[in-house]
Amino acid sequence: MSYLKFIQYIYLIFSGFFLYDAFKKYQEGKELNDILLSIVIAAVALGMFFFRRHFHNKYQKK
Repeated sequence: MSYLKFIQYIYLIFSGFFLYDAFKKYQEGKELNDILLSIVIAAVALGMFFFRRHFHNKYQKK
């Protein structure tokens, strides 16, 4: 199950993509709702990264 330690980094990639998407939408002058949706998704993905990392490190020590 060593692939599980790499899954957490996919969340970082998603977070970076959605932050980039929010920046592009801001540059294009899109609505604030579209920009905020991308930022919220990026924040959730970043939170999932830290959540998965915490529990991976917690159970790795046992």
